[in-house]
Amino acid sequence: MSHAPFRIDLRNLPTEGKDISGTLTPAFFELSETDDIKAISPVTYELNVLRDGKDLLVTGSLDATFELTCGRCLQRFQQHVEMDDYQTEIPFEDASSTIDLTEPIREDILLALPSYPRCEDGNVEPRECPAQGKFEMATDESAPDESAEAPAPGVWNVLDQLKNR
Repeated sequence: MSHAPFRIDLRNLPTEGKDISGTLTPAFFELSETDDIKAISPVTYELNVLRDGKDLLVTGSLDATFELTCGRCLQRFQQHVEMDDYQTEIPFEDASSTIDLTEPIREDILLALPSYPRCEDGNVEPRECPAQGKFEMATDESAPDESAEAPAPGVWNVLDQLKNR
């Protein structure tokens, strides 16, 4: 699917560049229903497109809001991506061609999302992760020193005790 605002006809691009702005529905991201990432707001863009030799320079701002799954508690939370100083450079071969910026823009926004989402890092409704601290190793001051010579019970002995209950 190609989005017309991001199709730039190099033959008609003014030498001083061109400003493009607007909003596109969340369908712009083409995320599947089974994807963990859900776009929940339109993408808003204010961009300037300028030809510089054999490159197309795109600068401006992009923003959208997504719903992600916390990697720790598995609850859903919202993350707003706001790229106020967006810039990309797209090389081209033929000055009489049309360049579609859809893929680079979509990819850059999605890459701005966290690789390992955590709900406490969400920036729409800040909160503590309900699973925070539940998966860390317990440190018990009264626990015997692991370097001591006391024999550790064998794993099989412990399992046998469970079986005999």
